[in-house]
Amino acid sequence: LPHKEKLELDNMETLMDKPKKGSARDLNKYERIVQPSIAELVGTAFFVFIGCVSVIENVETAGRLQPALVHGLAAAVLIACVVEISGSHFNPPFTMAIYLCGGIKLFLAVPYVSCQLIGRVLGAAMAKVRAHGAAFTVLHSDEQVLQALYGEIAMTWLITMVVLLGAVNAKSKTPLVPFLVGSTIIINHILTCVPDVSSTCLNPARAMGPALMTGHWTYHWVYWVGPILGVLCSRTLLGDQKMRILWKKRII
Repeated sequence: LPHKEKLELDNMETLMDKPKKGSARDLNKYERIVQPSIAELVGTAFFVFIGCVSVIENVETAGRLQPALVHGLAAAVLIACVVEISGSHFNPPFTMAIYLCGGIKLFLAVPYVSCQLIGRVLGAAMAKVRAHGAAFTVLHSDEQVLQALYGEIAMTWLITMVVLLGAVNAKSKTPLVPFLVGSTIIINHILTCVPDVSSTCLNPARAMGPALMTGHWTYHWVYWVGPILGVLCSRTLLGDQKMRILWKKRII
């Protein structure tokens, strides 16, 4: 019986790695590759759009709670809407983490990331048309770089842990992933939204879209290096034998 339960767990599908199989053999190429990629593009575009417009002037005038709630609720709604189509990544580091765990194939990971990057430009353009004051916090000096980089690594580590353990790990996955991810984003914005420094972005696509629209690329590397390092930290030790990188074999 334990062996049978183990086999059933191994064969279970996860929420954010790829759509449920069901009648996967009946899906055509459009439904297996093109449609999920479009879902990533649209989901990323709306997340960036909503995130930018939620801060009409800047962090000081909008406060911490408003953008935190908007970002978190938007993420939860978008994830729940298209999770059965694409897995609702909306974030290149998430796709990278799930690919490293074996939850998505390379032939699907590449169009996912490409569509996420296109979606961030589209979302930022939509925000620019909708509200000229829509903005994002930026780094102003070298002294703020380490603080911002640390925030990106730590909070991306946290949210990636939520995604991997809540949606991929066979021992702990749960259908509450949209709520958990949204709540984590709310916590991130409330705790790390520091005026004149940087609210941790956790998503290079979210940062790159507004940067492209405004032409502001100073210290932009922080929003790529930080999340990628956070993903690798989370991927290294956490999870079951299939997921983690180190100590896969029994050591005791």
